[in-house]
Amino acid sequence: MRWLWQAGSGLGAVLLTGVALLATSVSGCGGGGTDLVATPSQDNTAWNWHTDAALPSTFPIPAVPADNPMSRAKVALGRYLFYDKQLSGNGTLACAGCHFQDKAFTDGRTVARGSTGEDHPRNAQGLANVAFNATLTWANPLLLTLERQMETPLFGEHPVEMGINSANRAQVLQRFRDDVSGVGYPALFAAAFPELPAAERVSLASIIKAISAFQRTMLSADSKYHRWQRGEATLTAAEMRGMNLFNGEQAECFHCHTGFNFNDQVRHASSRFVSTPFHNTGLYNIDGKGGFPVLNRGVFELSQISRDMGKFRAPSLRNVAVTAPYMHDGSKATLEEVLDHYAAGGTVTAHGPYAGDGRANPYKSDLISLISLSAQDKADLIAFLKTLTDETLLTNPKLADPFATGS
Repeated sequence: MRWLWQAGSGLGAVLLTGVALLATSVSGCGGGGTDLVATPSQDNTAWNWHTDAALPSTFPIPAVPADNPMSRAKVALGRYLFYDKQLSGNGTLACAGCHFQDKAFTDGRTVARGSTGEDHPRNAQGLANVAFNATLTWANPLLLTLERQMETPLFGEHPVEMGINSANRAQVLQRFRDDVSGVGYPALFAAAFPELPAAERVSLASIIKAISAFQRTMLSADSKYHRWQRGEATLTAAEMRGMNLFNGEQAECFHCHTGFNFNDQVRHASSRFVSTPFHNTGLYNIDGKGGFPVLNRGVFELSQISRDMGKFRAPSLRNVAVTAPYMHDGSKATLEEVLDHYAAGGTVTAHGPYAGDGRANPYKSDLISLISLSAQDKADLIAFLKTLTDETLLTNPKLADPFATGS
């Protein structure tokens, strides 16, 4: 596993190239030739999160880097780039190739797969409300912005994801200058980055900024649960029981999946203090001393500190019912399997190279212990978790593939 250090760029410049977000089957999405021509936004009024991205008044304003302010033109460009296969080194994979809208922008695979067909060791994370993540990827506490994180899937080599490298970088950029996809990229880049000289607009830096801006608009706030909070929906008896279990000391889910985003790492524009906990949930204990599979050792891969073995970020549970499989390595196929894992206080792997009793992992979080859950309790919890599915997000035309929708 290779590390990339960029001196003078701060902690966020440390990139773990084996950890990534954007990778999947080589079929990809979008791009590759179309008659679609985009009309760049000429609206120069200031970006408004509530009107432009339907951010509810109950949500905080997302944090946005000072050097990448939001604009309608930038978001529009980012949407095309996100869905365009021409962004990969070999022209076969779009970012959307492992972030499908109907799956809350994950891919449904156990682990992601890159543009060359190489499997990633980890499960592709969903992107709903990624604007509020305090850290990015599963286990790198130093990746703090979408812009910095994007360098990993674009340029990572172990494994290859989007597959941009020194040999093909110029070719990739030329595709957009030549408008190979036929959407009017020169005009889109000009509208998104009017402050740049024309010769500098089509660049990887601009591409990263535009896609990051688009990803910040992937907001999820219209599930049945949130309509219930607004007095617009009624929860069933099972859903109410599940909610009470979720937020109570019996199931204890709320300790790691709390707040408006159902996770414990949140950052927004008004954040005064940002907590970035990572957790070992007892998924493995290969050697009886806390070992995790190679390439899936969590924060330990960065810190080399034993107590960080197996520590991963708790993902948001928004839309969790449509983002299977689960865990950092996709090792749990269903929500039922996830609940069984937590109820048992860890997973026992009886056979194979990863055999061991995760319940006895010495580095397991103190929050993970035996939980008494009946079959009814588990059914109620799953009923509640399903109320977190946001059908508006899954079908929002502003987030959809423009190559498929024609707009």
